[in-house]
Amino acid sequence: MKALLQCLSHSPLVGHVDPEPSVLNEVNRVIRHSRERVNAFDPELILLFSPDHYNGFFYDIMPSFCIGTSAYAIGDFGTAAGHLKVPAKLSEDAVQYVMDAGVDVALSHKMQVDHGFAQPLEFLVGHLDQVPVIPVFINSVAVPLPSFQRARLLGDALGRYLATLNKRVLIIGSGGLSHQPPVPELATADSRIQERLLGSGRNLPTEERQARTQRVIDAAHRFVDNQNTLHPLNPEWDQWFLERIATGDLMSLDNVSNQDVSDKAGKSTHEVKNWVAAAAAMAAFGPYQEESRYYRPIPEWIAGYGALTAVPA
Repeated sequence: MKALLQCLSHSPLVGHVDPEPSVLNEVNRVIRHSRERVNAFDPELILLFSPDHYNGFFYDIMPSFCIGTSAYAIGDFGTAAGHLKVPAKLSEDAVQYVMDAGVDVALSHKMQVDHGFAQPLEFLVGHLDQVPVIPVFINSVAVPLPSFQRARLLGDALGRYLATLNKRVLIIGSGGLSHQPPVPELATADSRIQERLLGSGRNLPTEERQARTQRVIDAAHRFVDNQNTLHPLNPEWDQWFLERIATGDLMSLDNVSNQDVSDKAGKSTHEVKNWVAAAAAMAAFGPYQEESRYYRPIPEWIAGYGALTAVPA
């Protein structure tokens, strides 16, 4: 087996505002099972698709897609900090392959990433530098956003590139599902926050970083008490989307508009495009089949939380 697909939700609120013990234990069992599956697969390379939350990518230059030849995790919300083990030459070749395939992608020789990248690496392989990883950013919060179709084509091109390497590749899609945490928007932010979104938020002072973390924690507590304080979670939409990924019915998502996703499931639900790209990369190795699936709406994490593992059919 040359490829394994593992899609997994992330949340910065893990360990800060957790659900009741029975639910937390349930999620931890899912993560432990996924990690055991990854260990058995013994990947030689990881392809990791993830969004950013205005920690590494800002409106000074906001690409739809970016591949890193090096990457550093900032350790927000208590997640792991440090350098990812990025094979620079493979990443550079991946950029060229994707562009030759007709998908425009940015290149970063100094990518800064947050919990969206760090958390799945911690959960699935233990450390940021445990396994060589090609980090791929998909813009999921800063409008204008890429479409489902472009995310699928990006994943397909990267999958076809990796299929030429003769390596065991773990493909991770990090993000989603339905959720809309209190992420600022450029059009409605005050002048100070606008300046942060334009790039000054790249290296926040410690006290401002702590205040930002606390705002999200406070929002989660309010959301648990009243899900109308933010966009409500949408389990029905989440389950519908999971079925598309599980069955490989990715092209049916091409006609789903960004506005429809925001309206039905929340403005940060566009993180699911990382799942779409990951599934498309997996499909480039050949037909795949679902091995396991998990879903639960978890208000404490302001998210529909899901996991899906797939193997070659």
